[in-house]
Amino acid sequence: MKASLTNYRQSPRKVRLVTEAVKGKYVSDADVVLSYMPKRAAEAIQKLIKSAASNAVNLGASLENLVIKNIEVNKGFVIKRSMPRAMGVAKPINKRTSHVDVVLAEVAKNPKK
Repeated sequence: MKASLTNYRQSPRKVRLVTEAVKGKYVSDADVVLSYMPKRAAEAIQKLIKSAASNAVNLGASLENLVIKNIEVNKGFVIKRSMPRAMGVAKPINKRTSHVDVVLAEVAKNPKK
């Protein structure tokens, strides 16, 4: 019950802000949180979680009982560019990418009292 997103063209630091908001939540709750989040990475993470949930359903899990067990953002490759500056100097620009891995687990929901 996994899914991964590789070479996502946004820095890991910005993507982690989104993933920390949904770690440990039920998939349905995470979907609601991500749909109202104003970050650019929210749409990609939402799509990734839906993909992991679809993989879990294909393996026989129940969609209502799925929890985001772990979501991990790692550093991808860095595209290196340069920007011309004053007096003939070139300064580096690093365009970072991210690798995101999602692991879902099936947990029975507690009945509300």
